[in-house]
Amino acid sequence: MMPPSSSAPYPSWQFYPTRSPAPTWVPPAVAAFTDARPQIDIRTNHGVTSDAALAVVRPALVALGYEIEAGKKASGKIRRPVLFGENGGARVAYEVDGFHPELNVVLEIEAGRGAAGNADYRDLIRTSLMVDADSLILGMMLEYRSGHTTMRSYERTRDQIDAIYASERLKLPFTGILLVGY
Repeated sequence: MMPPSSSAPYPSWQFYPTRSPAPTWVPPAVAAFTDARPQIDIRTNHGVTSDAALAVVRPALVALGYEIEAGKKASGKIRRPVLFGENGGARVAYEVDGFHPELNVVLEIEAGRGAAGNADYRDLIRTSLMVDADSLILGMMLEYRSGHTTMRSYERTRDQIDAIYASERLKLPFTGILLVGY
């Protein structure tokens, strides 16, 4: 398959389940990636990391009401509860790149590890376990290059999510998933 041209629509995106129209929160979220294209489009930028992509889309998403990770220190992290323990405190919680507290949308942006290390599966499972996680935005690089190897991360993740919804063997507890290829 030919790599996507820089004149192709940007970003690539797919909303799941495909039998449902995208909800009203999707176009503004996609626009955050569209506006960030000059800095994060991997077809014209080399070495974009997930942290760099998150930093570029962060202002637009914050303006939309998302809480977005502000740094690697504990004070900048976004933690979402999974299990509660004694005295009502979160006993198990996962760190996420972002969360919209009114829409209950979790945001995860992946780069090279997303493709090579199955972070897309990890994000699907962890988000499935989080309290109040109704939807997921999963940002994946259009492709990831390492040495002489190219992995089409977005397409690979799209095919995996297609298989999950088509098989009906694994039921995800989401209203929807927005997969974005940046």
